Amino acid sequence: MNLHILLLGAKRFIGKDAIREAVYPEHPRGPAGDEAFERAFERDKDALRQIGAVIEVGSADVFFDDEIGYRIPTEQTSLPEIRFESDEAAVLGLAAQVWQQATLAKATGRALAKLKGQGVEIDPSRLEVVAPAIAADEPAFEPLWDAIGKRRQVSFAYQRPSETEPSARRLQPWGLARSSGRWYVVGLDVDRGAERVFRLSRIVGTVRATGKSAAYDVPPGTDVRAVARRLSPSFPSVRAEVRVRQGMGIGLRRRAESVTPLEEPAGWDLLVVEGPVHELSDEVLTYGSDAVVQGPQALRDDVVARLEAVAGAEPAGGGAQA
Repeated sequence: MNLHILLLGAKRFIGKDAIREAVYPEHPRGPAGDEAFERAFERDKDALRQIGAVIEVGSADVFFDDEIGYRIPTEQTSLPEIRFESDEAAVLGLAAQVWQQATLAKATGRALAKLKGQGVEIDPSRLEVVAPAIAADEPAFEPLWDAIGKRRQVSFAYQRPSETEPSARRLQPWGLARSSGRWYVVGLDVDRGAERVFRLSRIVGTVRATGKSAAYDVPPGTDVRAVARRLSPSFPSVRAEVRVRQGMGIGLRRRAESVTPLEEPAGWDLLVVEGPVHELSDEVLTYGSDAVVQGPQALRDDVVARLEAVAGAEPAGGGAQA
């Protein structure tokens, strides 16, 4: 997230040294630190590309062309202007939420301040195109977020539904994933020596970070969401067919297994995508009437139920409700 914000907020290309200083201070200079930084930087760039970010490469120095820099152009990140009818705007108003974790704002502010201190021109208005719309209310979120960034081991008590008492867990956290309105942490269970996923709402009491920063490396190529789906029964995946209007549904198209133009109705494509039902519902609903689920029935039912719930959420007393 910090890399995304920095590359998006900068007015010009940012050199790798400046990026390292602002985003990856935990990797000191030297053979081991240099290698760890390169791995982390490449991993994060790949993650940004997977969510649709376009990373441009160019000269970071007006006098020396060999100084390579990076940036994310806002014109390829922001959406075109969209106009809504009054009832559509009301639905969006019901759905709108923002990050409630002060940690994220603090981390972003610190990173931007570092870049400004290095003479990098920052335009905060460029960041509006990535204003997040997710809440994270679990008390465990903030300490886990901090531990993941610093790569510190954590310990906590975890209450499984099948057990009467919580059990002590030690984890090297790799990342956080969200599905069906719930947050999960993925990492290496130290005592069991294996990948594990834990639901944040089942963590009891305080999450404690132990040991030094940079105590472990996340395995190269780790996809946190894929691990969570594989290990958690709360992430059942389905293979869905979604009809999408041509020129729309860019996010669905990027992750689709196949895209087939349809003769009837004209101007539409049939996309085959895979993922958890609630996650696919979230994405399909963002495209409004430009995306229609053909199957499976479970996904159709979930989309219809959520639309009906919104349609039935009429403000009491004839006034608008926040």
